[in-house]
Amino acid sequence: MGPPLRPNQCRSRLGAPPSLPAVCGRVARHPGLQVGMAAFAATAGRLLGLRAAGTEGRLLRLRGAGLQRALLQPASATGDAAQRRQVAHFTFQPDPEPQEYGQTQKMNLFQAITSALDNSLAKDPTAVIFGEDVAFGGVFRCTVGLRDKYGKDRVFNTPLCEQGIVGFGIGIAVTGATAIAEIQFADYIFPAFDQIVNEAAKYRYRSGDLFNCGSLTIRAPWGCVGHGALYHSQSPEAFFAHCPGIKVVVPRSPFQAKGLLLSCIEDKNPCIFFEPKILYRAAVEQVPVEPYRIPLSQAEVIQEGSDVTLVAWGTQVHVMREVASMAQEKLGVSCEVIDLKTILPWDMDTVCKSVIKTGRLLISHEAPLTGGFASEISSTVQEECFLNLEAPISRVCGYDTPFPHIFEPFYIPDKWKCYDALRKMINY
Repeated sequence: MGPPLRPNQCRSRLGAPPSLPAVCGRVARHPGLQVGMAAFAATAGRLLGLRAAGTEGRLLRLRGAGLQRALLQPASATGDAAQRRQVAHFTFQPDPEPQEYGQTQKMNLFQAITSALDNSLAKDPTAVIFGEDVAFGGVFRCTVGLRDKYGKDRVFNTPLCEQGIVGFGIGIAVTGATAIAEIQFADYIFPAFDQIVNEAAKYRYRSGDLFNCGSLTIRAPWGCVGHGALYHSQSPEAFFAHCPGIKVVVPRSPFQAKGLLLSCIEDKNPCIFFEPKILYRAAVEQVPVEPYRIPLSQAEVIQEGSDVTLVAWGTQVHVMREVASMAQEKLGVSCEVIDLKTILPWDMDTVCKSVIKTGRLLISHEAPLTGGFASEISSTVQEECFLNLEAPISRVCGYDTPFPHIFEPFYIPDKWKCYDALRKMINY
């Protein structure tokens, strides 16, 4: 393609670019042009060779960025918008300090993950951790310090190739070693979909149990984070819930994360462990220092009630807790809150037992409504508890759109949406 054009070359070959005031005037006269301003700014930056233009280029870039902001939102809102986006849509509620596992230490969720991985590497000499950037601690610091402690042969980086990461993990697990793979974001697990669904999940079945890769665990940051937009906010658990042969787990807190991750690592089936990234630092509670395990496929009733059953997993559990408090305060309604924890295979008995008692069910998750795992729960409960239902089952989920950026507060199933659905069920 040749060397990049210098600013004077751009002008001689393409003609002098229009001035910013001229552009502003055209945009003001034609509102439809506002939509293309971002593309214009990027193109103008390339044509003018801003990297080589020094101070003038930086000034133009700043003026262009300010122009875009002025066109895309009211000037009075620019200062408040960033602050509003930092406000979480939930309040983390820590569990009581556990007493049965010995000494505890205050940890956030990513530190609890680190502690679990540390325990696994210390106990199992065959265990290895690998993924993109894990050697220096990972983008969320979940593996910080582990390479220095256990060596570069046990904690190491991989190429940016999710299919290769999981395929490599399957090969390690087949030899009998413990493979702990990290996919940097759950949004990027899809290149590995074939390896997970057609290889890892079917390895034991197709070999008649002569071979298996049950010692494979795949970790991935999951869910909304406040600013992740399309490619750093997705909740893909339902894609894998359709695949027999794997287990899918989502924790709600640091204590749950450590215990469930250790159970996944020691389970005899390949597991996908989705970690709510918005909780990495927002969730802090007392976590045992020593290893412990929380059983998989066992939902937990974290608040008992008699009128409505609320089911969720991951971050959404904390939203449901707030909804339960609002319902009690405003409506006098008693809610039973269930953390599903394991998506596949899920605990039907606990959910159905609760619905038989309450007669109403509300399920909520961040993923889109259509084909979300709430559909599977709803269908099963309708089949098993039809005569006990006092109202139609309600699902409060993300919209059937790509995950938005600035519109995330409108997209997520917050406590107000869930409370409104609950109120309609009570009045049915």
